[in-house]
Amino acid sequence: MTKAHQPWFIRYPRPNHVQKIHILGMAGSGMGAFACMLQEAGYEVRGSDRAAYPPMSDILASRQIPLSLGWHPEDLDWNPDWVIVGNVCRSDNPVAVEAEKRNLPRASFPQALSDLFLASRRPIVIAGTHGKTTTTALTAWLSSATESEQDSSEQATEYEANNKSKTGFLVGGQGKNFDGPFRIGQEGGPFVIEGDEYDTAFFDKGPKFLHYRPEVALLNNVEFDHADIYDSIEEIEENFERLCTLITEGKSLWVNQDDQRALNCAQKATGQIITYGFDERAMWRASKINPNDQGCTFTMHLPNGAEYEVESPLAGRHNVWNTLAAIGMLHSHFGRSINSLLQALKGFKGVQKRQDELGEVDGVLVMDDYAHHPTAIQETIAALMARYPQRRLWAIYEPKSNTARRNVHQEDYITAFAQAPVVRLTRPFKKEDRFSADERLNIDHVIGSLQAQGVQAQSALDIDILVEELVNEAQAGDLLVFMSSSSFEGAQARVLKGLQARVQARSQESSEEGV
Repeated sequence: MTKAHQPWFIRYPRPNHVQKIHILGMAGSGMGAFACMLQEAGYEVRGSDRAAYPPMSDILASRQIPLSLGWHPEDLDWNPDWVIVGNVCRSDNPVAVEAEKRNLPRASFPQALSDLFLASRRPIVIAGTHGKTTTTALTAWLSSATESEQDSSEQATEYEANNKSKTGFLVGGQGKNFDGPFRIGQEGGPFVIEGDEYDTAFFDKGPKFLHYRPEVALLNNVEFDHADIYDSIEEIEENFERLCTLITEGKSLWVNQDDQRALNCAQKATGQIITYGFDERAMWRASKINPNDQGCTFTMHLPNGAEYEVESPLAGRHNVWNTLAAIGMLHSHFGRSINSLLQALKGFKGVQKRQDELGEVDGVLVMDDYAHHPTAIQETIAALMARYPQRRLWAIYEPKSNTARRNVHQEDYITAFAQAPVVRLTRPFKKEDRFSADERLNIDHVIGSLQAQGVQAQSALDIDILVEELVNEAQAGDLLVFMSSSSFEGAQARVLKGLQARVQARSQESSEEGV
């Protein structure tokens, strides 16, 4: 349960005048996007962080947003009106300590986002253990594309490019239909945002979504994750229940009928509860799901008995849940017609690092995916094997997150990877850990168990060895799926480069033989 010594939902008074804003932890993907939002809204923005890497370092530089690397108290000499503290900062952060010494007003990122943007818009909060980024990007796209009830996805794309949409959004990834991870939108319009259950700041250990003022919320699934801050599934459930209590009269909660824990949490809502899923009891239901090389088709059943045939560019049953909810929310609460939503769906291009095809060289298709929790891994593998039945799938995984490096999901990883023909795992990412050796993920146990089930499973000592093996052993017709919550140290691009070199070497050999 919630730890008694940890405060949650802390809101500090907002300054009467805000023009200059300093952001601590600005080089992170979410914080950097927020910095760009603030600049676009007319605020003067600067920030600090320990380090910065592309693409966010390049984005901030292109917008000429000053970023100080290293934690220097003098970063505050420009006397900002408000200091926004990211959850990367600990209580002893030198700049955060200096802000308190100077009595500078401060707030968490979720509070600032809520006060400056969400308070004047209609927030759609997308929550759950899995699927937040894809569902947020999909909902934002469908909302943008159907505001004028366009007849085609081509028109919708042109409309979005003109940036005339009333829909705002903030996505934890890069949607391929948009030129950035955010849009301010217009006051009074919908604003789609990921409801992150991770903690807010060192002074606020509650989840971020408690600050987001949901008019409509989605609870897709509830599983154990974030083992570095949550001790049990019960503690996670309690925090999702807190989100549901925000759904009062006049507001709506969409909940996955196929996830019992999500249904249990939903009972805390006093507003409207709407269910979706595959179960016959779901108010919005999907049936006759057929995967194909373009994604999948399914039949969508509405509460009024109407049925629609859906052609989706997204693969996997988890994306059927995402699609049902996105269409249902926009139709029910924002008046978008089903036909225009289904037409716009065909134009959705997906999100980077979500079943993201990076390239095909020498018949080998290389894909990047964010899956790192066992459930997400299992669903992703199943979706891709259905979408690419003629390809041999390599599931390539880097245990890098704070949860992945622990053994809490060790047996679940075995189940998740068992359906893949070929599995390659790197050793867990090394960092300064606060948990004991007997809490660590045992890669050898996972590999041995998979091999006993007939899976071609091996572990690479490091990513250099892994890249070399993939370049040497991958064959035409293979699908290499890199799965990680991080960048995988650029292994994907290195493999593509190595495969290209392999092609060139073979061509050179053929030329020499013909001389």
